[in-house]
Amino acid sequence: MTMEWIRFILGTGLLVIGAVTFLAEIFGVFKFRYVLNRMQVAAMGDTLGIGASMAGLMILFGFRFVTLKLALVLVFLWCASPVSSHLISRLEYTVDEDLEKFCELDVAEREEK
Repeated sequence: MTMEWIRFILGTGLLVIGAVTFLAEIFGVFKFRYVLNRMQVAAMGDTLGIGASMAGLMILFGFRFVTLKLALVLVFLWCASPVSSHLISRLEYTVDEDLEKFCELDVAEREEK
């Protein structure tokens, strides 16, 4: 009986951490003005929030086939989210001409491109 309670408390705690991370992500996306800041908050929130939520669900479900599916979704999202965020930031770096207003840049590297 105690092992079920430990699993329930740990799984629910991770789900709450995931929900709080998602709320902080929503707040950060609307608070920041510049696209790279918003993208960084969204990427970190997705990675941490989804990781905590999926880990909580895996603990609550126990060792079943559903747990394997959740683990595979988690691995896919951990691989896809940083890559997509990097591509969006590279696009912003190459397209935005007023980027120097918002952050420091290596001007020699930017002029080469």
